[in-house]
Amino acid sequence: MNIHKRFIVQFFIQLILVFILFFFLLISIWGIIGFSIMNDEVTQDLSKADDAFFSNRITIHGYKATFDDELKQLAENQNGWLLVLTQKGDVIGSYHASKQVPGHFSQSELAALLLQESSVSTEYTHWLLKETGLQPYLLLFGRKNAETRLLNEMKSDTDWKNHQLHLTAATLQQLNEEKGWAQLIDSTGKVIDQYGTDKEPITYSIQDLHNLTKEKHGSIAAYFDTRSEQTIIVGIHESRSAPNLEVSLVKTMTKGFLIIPVLLFLLLMMGTFWYARKFGVPLIMMMKWIQNLGSGLYEQPYDLHQRPMMLNKKGKLKRKYRLYKDLIATLSHLTKTLKQNEAQRQKMTQTREEWISGLSHDLKTPLSSISGYAQMLESKNYSWSEPETREFAGIITEKSTYMMDLLEDLTLTYRLKNQTLPMAKELVDMNEFIRRTVIHFINDPTNNGKQFLFHSHNGTIFAPIDSKWFQRIIDNLLANAVKYNPSGTKITVSISSIEQYLMMITIEDDGIGMDNETLNKLFHRYYRGTNTSDSGSGTGLGMAITKQLVHLHGGSINVKSAPQKGTTVRIALPLLMEENDSGSRLTPD
Repeated sequence: MNIHKRFIVQFFIQLILVFILFFFLLISIWGIIGFSIMNDEVTQDLSKADDAFFSNRITIHGYKATFDDELKQLAENQNGWLLVLTQKGDVIGSYHASKQVPGHFSQSELAALLLQESSVSTEYTHWLLKETGLQPYLLLFGRKNAETRLLNEMKSDTDWKNHQLHLTAATLQQLNEEKGWAQLIDSTGKVIDQYGTDKEPITYSIQDLHNLTKEKHGSIAAYFDTRSEQTIIVGIHESRSAPNLEVSLVKTMTKGFLIIPVLLFLLLMMGTFWYARKFGVPLIMMMKWIQNLGSGLYEQPYDLHQRPMMLNKKGKLKRKYRLYKDLIATLSHLTKTLKQNEAQRQKMTQTREEWISGLSHDLKTPLSSISGYAQMLESKNYSWSEPETREFAGIITEKSTYMMDLLEDLTLTYRLKNQTLPMAKELVDMNEFIRRTVIHFINDPTNNGKQFLFHSHNGTIFAPIDSKWFQRIIDNLLANAVKYNPSGTKITVSISSIEQYLMMITIEDDGIGMDNETLNKLFHRYYRGTNTSDSGSGTGLGMAITKQLVHLHGGSINVKSAPQKGTTVRIALPLLMEENDSGSRLTPD
């Protein structure tokens, strides 16, 4: 997967995760708001709680039930009491209950409590408490139904004929204590008598009666007398100290809507830091890496302990960098290439400087000889004999030839480099061409200490070469084999072919060989090997020229060597062949 597709997948997954996180955040917020609303409702009216509310607030051990402090406080604040009963009606736990509450309830008593008998002045709410492996227990929450009790007392005292409530002193006292009010209305809805009213209407319409049933600031009870068609309405104002559910709901919703922007802001900040860390840190690290490359420091950033900052202890990319692994791989390759090029440039510079120093020495030495002998011949203080004059002239000629060869090698090197050397190829019999070259080296008196062997190809073999420059190739290779090996070295030259399209020229010796450093730098233009037997006549350009000339002929050159194990040079050239009776051979067109 390329970096473009990886970015698409990465951002898609992250957007999905953000959506899921945002969804769960909203669900959590609404859950918290719902829990707060339910908690406020239960705080005001314990009868609105569900079974789960009591599961961890009531503990039953054996035949005894206990209540936690929070549940006790709620029951006490709402002027109620708690009872826990078994299936048989036995009370195994109670709180804030009066002494009149029995320790056992019959089935008929429980039926009246659970079915909310209308004449009862006490209101009960019930729940089932389920215990594992046991029969469920019954929880009762009871509280006084003040409006029903007052209504029962008022309906017997009311003067229906004279349309008056006729409240007794005891009833008035109870009404005041409960902060209640009472009204007597006729069949038309008109209030004909009242007590303790505040904002209640004096005439009731259907809308007023509907609103009265939805009243959220107290409780209402009513009694209709069928004979007089009059109705008593008794109401209890909610205590001012008690929290109002609507106000509490508004406060809870307000808190929720205030929390949402705060949480979204925190989520945005966390997302910003996360994105900065995931995408920004790797980019900054790679920018630092590029800056290192620009300043010539060819390595990736390291920490204080000199460990790569992008890799873990196992040497693998850290998770936050894996998205950019293609770019990091490219930077690593670029760093490695630049580092190798810099090392190669430094080696080339060092080699060139050494070669120039050696070349200056090589030029000064023959020039000094030429100058010295010229001054000796020019001197008027001494008359030289003819043999001495010839000897001096021979030395001057030798040194001049060496300098000319050196200059020719320099010129040839740069012509090859700039690809300006003309080639005049023609088909040449390679057996005869190589044989003559080997004979020339055998006949050279300076090579008497060396043994030459030549193995020709089985048949006649022709190759398209430029005779002048290919002669230079063979001469250079044989001259090196002679020059850098001691007396007694055996030099073998052989010609072979591979199938019908490739000719191999092998020059092998059993001399002192070369080490890896010399072998690796053998074809460098500014490198010259060292040997104790070296006469100093080399220019340091021979092998570089040889390789370039082989390439111009469409061939390749390979060298294998090891110290004290000799050297083998193989040249591969393309050729044209056809079959004859004696086997494979090259023939001209």
